[in-house]
Amino acid sequence: MNRFSGTHHSEDTPMPMQPWFPDAKLGIFVHYGIYAVDGVPESWSFYDGRVSREQYMKQLAGFTAARYEPEAWARLFARAGARYAVLTARHHDGVALWDTAQRGLSVARDTPAGRDLVAGYADALRAEGLKVGLYYSHSDWSHPDYPTVRHPHPETAPVPVNDNRFSAPAPGAEDPAAWRRYLAYRDAQVRELTTRYRPDLLWFDGEWERSEEQWGIGELADQILAVNPATVLNARMLSRGDYATPEQGVPMRAPDGPWELCLTINESWGYQGDDHSHKSVGQLVRYFAETIGAGGNLLLDVGPREDGTITGEQTVRLEGLGDWIARHAPAVYGTVAGLPAGHHYGPSTLSADRRTLYLTCFDTPRETVSVRGLRTAVRRVTVVSTGVELAHRVTGGLHEVPGVLWIDAPEPAQSDPYATVLALELDGELDLYRGTGRG
Repeated sequence: MNRFSGTHHSEDTPMPMQPWFPDAKLGIFVHYGIYAVDGVPESWSFYDGRVSREQYMKQLAGFTAARYEPEAWARLFARAGARYAVLTARHHDGVALWDTAQRGLSVARDTPAGRDLVAGYADALRAEGLKVGLYYSHSDWSHPDYPTVRHPHPETAPVPVNDNRFSAPAPGAEDPAAWRRYLAYRDAQVRELTTRYRPDLLWFDGEWERSEEQWGIGELADQILAVNPATVLNARMLSRGDYATPEQGVPMRAPDGPWELCLTINESWGYQGDDHSHKSVGQLVRYFAETIGAGGNLLLDVGPREDGTITGEQTVRLEGLGDWIARHAPAVYGTVAGLPAGHHYGPSTLSADRRTLYLTCFDTPRETVSVRGLRTAVRRVTVVSTGVELAHRVTGGLHEVPGVLWIDAPEPAQSDPYATVLALELDGELDLYRGTGRG
């Protein structure tokens, strides 16, 4: 199947993308793990040699989850306007956040936390009406059977592979039997996650270190979908993924099919106490509006402290974004991508019936807001957050080329401090002129 067609699963029985996902618009990514104890980068800090693996694993003794209240997380995520969340059930470091029965590390066995942290998270999200997502890394840089085969085509990998002792053996030292044991371990852990918590979404990672055939992607996907055929899978399930996953950088052209931008609030995925480079609420509103205007979801990341609390800086920003979304909910939920570039100076969304166009203005509108190339007549224009109606008119145009729609700017008191949204009620479905003008 097409990697991002939105019909996943098996070639014989394709299923449509679950409608809740493109309608959700905002998810919360949660990077929670032992790396929060010392505030070092998750997994990568020992993989890259910034700290030794021994020093990294000493964090196991300091991970308490003493103030972990998943119900508080879920309430915060709901206030932020999110419709789903994704928790790092196991990152590349191999430390599981649940009481896995498989060989490997677990916070339930190996830390003072001493319990399953995933079950409460899943229950709390569902109590707030949020969909449950779990992150799981294909790779485990702590498992003895993991660095036992090499990528057969390293030139096709997006980053260098086969050059780190935690992920690959030396040339000639491959052990296929050990690799089969590793896949059995991975598959068993994924089976635990799917049967115990029945996640609505599984967010895989680490796929670049092996080929699709080495991972056994088809078999793993079939295993997952046998438990719950409606499970949404991200693109890091390769040919069996349902949606694209650009990371940190806003794509200049929207990926084909459903997609989701994952983005940190500061510069770190997990908790790093010395990272104070937080994006402002206004900047997050811009990221969000631009993402949904191009048809994607924003998966906004938080990194809780080791005790399970989310910092005040991140909480304030989630609540600020949530307040803006609440003021503009009709322009957010259930919409689709809006106008192509060039028709309006800013992002836009379109109602599902294509009869209401929502224009986002990041700067306070002055005099007028214009739309070019709009063939459909406009019946009414209002400010979404206040309902105030605005005058509008069309000037110019010739033959098939429509004139310019001019909308009177709202009064300053009607403008939003982060982004003002105007609703254009159309006299029919949206129809755009995309030509070059009269010759």
